[in-house]
Amino acid sequence: MKNIFKLMALFAFVLCFTSCDDDEKADIPSLPVTAANLNGTWQLTEWNGQPLAEGTYCYITFNRKELTFKMYQKFDSMYARCITGYFSIEKDPYLGYVISGEYDFGNGDWNSDYIVTDLLESGSMIWTAKDNENDVNKYVRCEKVPEEIVKEAEKDY
Repeated sequence: MKNIFKLMALFAFVLCFTSCDDDEKADIPSLPVTAANLNGTWQLTEWNGQPLAEGTYCYITFNRKELTFKMYQKFDSMYARCITGYFSIEKDPYLGYVISGEYDFGNGDWNSDYIVTDLLESGSMIWTAKDNENDVNKYVRCEKVPEEIVKEAEKDY
């Protein structure tokens, strides 16, 4: 009988240690994707897990009150460009928050709608193209678009 109690105590002791999981990651809560939480300037720092090529950049500034954006980018041209337009955010019950946009001057919609995840208070977020899960962009919040970029992009604006 003593052996049974010892075995039961041993099993209880072993169970206590196996049920504890030290490998759990602390979940960092994401902010809801709202115009207020996006308001300000963001810099694209990674595209598909890679840093941007030297000499290329993308900054986007969101205006929460007017639901407008101003983008400074240098990707598809040897010249910097300033692009403006409107954005909208909707919450899809299956995908989460989706951001879409329309360029000014009748230039059409963004190439993709993007699922926004990991919008962190520390100032970063991930955009994944709704129609291409391999198109992943990481943005980090920054104070402002550098002046030399604004001057270069807006000289023809």
